[in-house]
Amino acid sequence: MEDSVVIQAERIAGDFLLEQVKTSYQIIGKGITNQVCVVETESRKVVVRMNDKDTFPSFIKEKWCIEQAAAVGVPGPEVLSIGIVDESAYMIQSFIEGDNGLDSTVPKSDVWRKLGEYAKLIHSIQVKGYGGNLIDPVVGDFQSPSHAGSDGSWQGYVQYNINSLTEHDRLIELGVITQMESQRVRKLFENLKSEPFRFGLNHGDISLKNTIVNQANQVILLDWNAEVSVVPHATVAQLMHYQILGLEESASVEEFKGNEAFAAIKGFR
Repeated sequence: MEDSVVIQAERIAGDFLLEQVKTSYQIIGKGITNQVCVVETESRKVVVRMNDKDTFPSFIKEKWCIEQAAAVGVPGPEVLSIGIVDESAYMIQSFIEGDNGLDSTVPKSDVWRKLGEYAKLIHSIQVKGYGGNLIDPVVGDFQSPSHAGSDGSWQGYVQYNINSLTEHDRLIELGVITQMESQRVRKLFENLKSEPFRFGLNHGDISLKNTIVNQANQVILLDWNAEVSVVPHATVAQLMHYQILGLEESASVEEFKGNEAFAAIKGFR
């Protein structure tokens, strides 16, 4: 399986660069969504990310996000090409020399502080709508995947959850929450409908594994799972979720609470 992935990456990169491939290898263990390979020719070295052809809209979205983020000062790889070959969607990116954030000798608190600054910049990017589907890259209009009873908007999302919190809720049947707790949660969702939140772009997967620290100790941000949501709340919630799960790439309790590592993300400074 690994050999076929590398062969496909070589073909995609070779057709784009119009050069013979010298070396190639698959990157293992740094991500779970895409198959990622490094391909090198006589004059270029690139990263080829691949997935099923149905995921092509996610590559369109990621290209847009990387370019918008670069415009506000967030460094990332250059997107050289995206497309579909046979049954595979692909993205070709410039190769960035350096160490993955998990492996870098730069203090993790320094990397997290920089990620906080990047998150604040990303939140400032002009967007419209709510959700994880980029439906219009010209104006940065996003929409949530459709649910029964939701129109893809923030208000629709809130109402969908309110409609789900009934006495017939499966979570009550499973013992996850009691009926009284369900009613309290429903009240909280009702209150959300009138809250004046600020909406902005979220990277969606801010973590050490999605960074490269180059030779100048610059932190490069990779691999978006972008969405438009409430900021900075959505980013902080994602970080806390990773911490609760105990993921290696998440922030420690000290990095999350101490040394002002998240002051920029939270928008306090």
